[in-house]
Amino acid sequence: MRYTASEKYEIIQLVEQSSLSVRQTLRRLDIHHSTYYNWLKRFYEGGIDALEDNQPHPQVVWNQVPDNHRQAIVDLALEEPELSPRELAVRYTDNQRYYISESTVYRLLKAHDLITSPTYILMQASDRFQHPSRRINELWQTDFTYFKIIGWGWYYLSTVLDDYSRFILSWRLCTSMGAGDVMDTLNDALDFTGLDQVKVNHRPRLLSDNGPCYISGDLADYLDSKDMTHTRGRPYHPQTQGKIERWHRSMKNQILLNHYYLPGELEESIQRFVMHYNHERYHESLDNLTPADVYYGRGQQILEERVMIKQNTMAQRRQLHYGRQLGHNLMGQTVS
Repeated sequence: MRYTASEKYEIIQLVEQSSLSVRQTLRRLDIHHSTYYNWLKRFYEGGIDALEDNQPHPQVVWNQVPDNHRQAIVDLALEEPELSPRELAVRYTDNQRYYISESTVYRLLKAHDLITSPTYILMQASDRFQHPSRRINELWQTDFTYFKIIGWGWYYLSTVLDDYSRFILSWRLCTSMGAGDVMDTLNDALDFTGLDQVKVNHRPRLLSDNGPCYISGDLADYLDSKDMTHTRGRPYHPQTQGKIERWHRSMKNQILLNHYYLPGELEESIQRFVMHYNHERYHESLDNLTPADVYYGRGQQILEERVMIKQNTMAQRRQLHYGRQLGHNLMGQTVS
């Protein structure tokens, strides 16, 4: 219950004039003794006027994002609606060299009703590969997925993905899922990485499922000739190839939005998405780096730059906040 200044003064007078002890009187008035002594102290220091309740003032947070950056985030979200708050925060930090947290972006977009439906985690961390790779070109994942082209029938996409960086090394749109298609895709990956042209101590290990094309003798002979070992996932356990399965899902979420009538149209769409996936799409599991950042070894430098950007941004916000406070104080002194 809130009391006015005059009511507080009457209570102070009543307690002082009561024949009962202070505690007994306060107990009957249902007022906590610390509250009473706080009133009493304020009364002795400033009289009845000091008993008035101060109107609450909203606290100015020192690290509040300035309005121009808040508007820039909203504009970026409208320009690229497919980006999540996490991706928007990283994109803005990297491009504008001004740190914005994911939670800040989320709250800002939510206030502008720009939050899309939540994403659901379909694969838990416990379902990851038991022996994760520690460098690029240590382990390659490969798999097929399928598309239907109107008037042409089913086509099959063969992909080779670097396990450590998630970088798409090669892909082919095929009319079948044979061992020859797998070998052609692997040849493209070896040509891209240059591993077929130089002598290395450790050849990439291939990880696949147990499809007919992957257990064929032709593929085994091919891998022997390339001095590559082959690991096959446990049957009925697709999480073993979880990274390439996730690649398939991310790609199809974009590619299948359109109908394709020619194989060339589908190939162009896949090519565009591969470029986006490798060079622009931030992966949360890669510390919000792109696969290209990790594959080409510039990831650590980018992470260090982000730390510096965050420190500089916090220093700017702190300086701006204290500058405003100083301005308000000087204005108050001038008025008085």
